[in-house]
Amino acid sequence: MSAPGQHRRRPIRYGVERLIDTLLMDGKVAAWSYRRGWHGNLGITRHALALDAAQRLPAPLVIAFASDLHAGPTTHPALFDALAHQLEAARPDVVLLGGDYVSLGARHIAQLRGLFARAAELAPLGAYAVMGNHDIWHGREPIQAALQDAGVHVLVNRNLALPAPFDMVSICGVDDPWTGAPSPRAAFAGAAPVRIYLMHSPDGMCNLAETFDVGFAGHTHGGQIAFANGTPVRRPRGPLSRDHCYGRYEFANGPLIVSRGIGCSALPLRINADPELVLCTLQ
Repeated sequence: MSAPGQHRRRPIRYGVERLIDTLLMDGKVAAWSYRRGWHGNLGITRHALALDAAQRLPAPLVIAFASDLHAGPTTHPALFDALAHQLEAARPDVVLLGGDYVSLGARHIAQLRGLFARAAELAPLGAYAVMGNHDIWHGREPIQAALQDAGVHVLVNRNLALPAPFDMVSICGVDDPWTGAPSPRAAFAGAAPVRIYLMHSPDGMCNLAETFDVGFAGHTHGGQIAFANGTPVRRPRGPLSRDHCYGRYEFANGPLIVSRGIGCSALPLRINADPELVLCTLQ
């Protein structure tokens, strides 16, 4: 269920969501869509980044990034099983989770408890997460609790150094830019020399003074429904999300990788915007 007071603060959104929830028939529409291949094909997208010589790591660092799972009636749970298999095959050093874990209610976080635990177990240097706008709309407390119970570190305007021998690397997580209370300054305070910036939305780059070595964002779904050339039929909201929907972008602060994410929002349908697990190697 949603957090207390959410219904009163956003009655129109709540009413629309209840209508969508009813029309999706408790996930039956998503199951029908998934069986027909209309959730897209989950794949792996690989990136490699070279650090400066002064930032030498003891070994290449493999980072897995998954965002926008959207557990609930918009996404069939088989997609989460497929993601778990991809993570098991990839065996990353670190797992990063980019928010929007649920759609249409925090209660759907129960579908992800096993996946969270598996991610934390697989990654020898830990699993780390930030919150997305859907998580905050529906009440962040039970979602954060599910992540923490599974052994995932939740980073809300704070950072954590990786265990030795990678303790020269910090994961810096910021709260959602528009529905949360973001503080990039707090997220980077006291961080180690090599900084990985974790945010839900590309709009986490707005008014950012700090620099980083690689950043990760989701939120956009690559448009979720796009033309054959990948251009979204409807661009996501947000001053930076609109023009940074998918791929790698070079900012003055550092390189940002924007993922299409995993699940579906609003409609259980992806066209020309397949779900993806991002694997990034720092070397």
